[in-house]
Amino acid sequence: MPSQPPVSYPQLWLHELSRSHQVNTTEDGVIADHSDEQPQLTVDIGEPHTAALEEPEDKGANLVYSLNDRPPWYLCILLGFQHYILAFGGIIAIPLILAEPLCIKDNNTAKSQLISTIFFVSGLCTLLQTIVGTRLPILQGGTFSFITPTLAILALPKWQCPAPKAPVILSMQLHNGTGPQLMEDSDQIWMSRMREIQGAILVSSLIQLFLGFSGLVGLVLKYIGPLAIAPTINLIGLSLFIEAGKKCGGHWGIAALTVGLILLFSQYLSKVNVPMIAYKDKKWTIFQYPLFKLFSALFGMCGGWLICFLLTIFDVLPSKSDEYGFSARTDINIEAVTSSPWFHVPYPGQWGMPTVSLSSVLGMMAGVLASTMESIGDYYACARLSGAPPPPTHAINRGIAVEGIGCILAGLWGTGNGTTSYSQNIAALGITKVGSRLVLQTTGILMIVLGVFGKFGAVFITIPDPVIGGMFLVMFGMIAAVGISNLQYVDLNSSRNLLILGFSTFSGLVLPSWFHSNSGIQELDQVIVVLFTTHMFIGGFFGFILDNTIPGTDKERGIHSWQEKIQGDTQTTCDQSCYDIPLCNPIFNRFRCFRYLPFLPSFRTKGLLLESDPSFSSPLFHMYIISAFCWYSLCFNASPSL
Repeated sequence: MPSQPPVSYPQLWLHELSRSHQVNTTEDGVIADHSDEQPQLTVDIGEPHTAALEEPEDKGANLVYSLNDRPPWYLCILLGFQHYILAFGGIIAIPLILAEPLCIKDNNTAKSQLISTIFFVSGLCTLLQTIVGTRLPILQGGTFSFITPTLAILALPKWQCPAPKAPVILSMQLHNGTGPQLMEDSDQIWMSRMREIQGAILVSSLIQLFLGFSGLVGLVLKYIGPLAIAPTINLIGLSLFIEAGKKCGGHWGIAALTVGLILLFSQYLSKVNVPMIAYKDKKWTIFQYPLFKLFSALFGMCGGWLICFLLTIFDVLPSKSDEYGFSARTDINIEAVTSSPWFHVPYPGQWGMPTVSLSSVLGMMAGVLASTMESIGDYYACARLSGAPPPPTHAINRGIAVEGIGCILAGLWGTGNGTTSYSQNIAALGITKVGSRLVLQTTGILMIVLGVFGKFGAVFITIPDPVIGGMFLVMFGMIAAVGISNLQYVDLNSSRNLLILGFSTFSGLVLPSWFHSNSGIQELDQVIVVLFTTHMFIGGFFGFILDNTIPGTDKERGIHSWQEKIQGDTQTTCDQSCYDIPLCNPIFNRFRCFRYLPFLPSFRTKGLLLESDPSFSSPLFHMYIISAFCWYSLCFNASPSL
């Protein structure tokens, strides 16, 4: 009798937890309870819990729960909380980065509300994406693509923070002839800046709605290749080195310790499985779990946080604010926890009516386009890891449109950022072998609940700056490396490609530096200043123009290999119906008019690229192209009065 292959540790854990309550969804959509059946587990030999990250193509047959399956409620909560923890570092970093340029570095109440708001909106967007968007198990959260243009906008002279302890008076009036009346307090200072960012995100996110609902995503992808994406994403990470340096400079020892802990857990201990105990069927079961690999960033940050807490308790760190190392203390912002309310429900317009200016909108468009391109690749990776077939055109179009809606919600609520798909959570699907969308919907609900809990957001304000800086060093470095990794598809022996890559990347560093040092030139209007101080816009713009104008074959440019990679074959556990919108499919199939809407399941086309679609030879398509050309012509020739 042949021996059974070893079961992966995450699968054994899930098998023990759900063996007596296996719930699946039949092909007819009816929930069936198979309490007496054993789940069929077909696994790889060797190190299956790490193979998912390295060989995602082989995941389809060994899922414990696939896309349409419904795990038990307690398992949904447990795995949903795990996804929440995985996304925690990326989401919490955004309000911490924006605190200083928004002039709320010392305003703990505002930072607490901003943290609660971004978690709350991320939960809403996750539910939208998993229910009516792509319907893939994708978590939505804040994106670093919006950070660079946001910093460029807030760097304009009119948005510079006032000098510390200096009163800011926007207008002065004589009150009863006794003296000036102060018209703007500290809250009005940062809220006016937040409203400017809100307006830029609201308007620029209409691009995603247009790309998604019009079906032009496929056409855009035809002209955007690795040589345009690589410098764009690479410059997102490189442009944030100043923010990381500021945080680390408070205490380089603590920052280095945090980096060391993250590297220890994520790399050196990545293959070490921790024994854990589960009680099931009236007996205790010991299983192995890759704890360090899943929670490396969280453990590293908490380890540095704990060390700072102990150094504060034993009064090792200096107690005077002007001494080196004071920012590593954990009791600096402790009053934020005690003074914050237990519950704070974020609501649209909580910072006031958003304001719109042309320069801010154009600068934010670069972040929107970069986020869009990144998300499309995530859709294909998520489909492979969740046992779903490659996403059809309508699902991709609808996913991008829903991300646009999510960014609009983020602008209305005032997170200071947009939303995008989270790659680290997609990679976790390959480790846990759970691709159920119900788990991610549970994560969305958890994010909403914890976002309402006010003191929860206030706790994270006590994280010392050097610990945050250490996390930024690793996180921003990874973002830059992800951009470079896109070059694996292009021919790096080609002088053409090397010229495009080198010039676009170097220009993305040189031009913003020059514009920052020469911002006093009156001839430069705010539109040009914002655009040319946004590193990713410059790198992506030159990469896109040069890659599409300098002669080169698709093989040399890496277009074919890049598209083959994201659309690679996979073993699926469900059919294309998993991308249908719930309860709406009969209506869409009944009326012929829905066949021409590229974001609905009734729309029929082949592949991701839509050049074979007859709609692209229609007058409507040509109107799209002409209007887009006119829009960009208006943008680059507009005056500040517009």
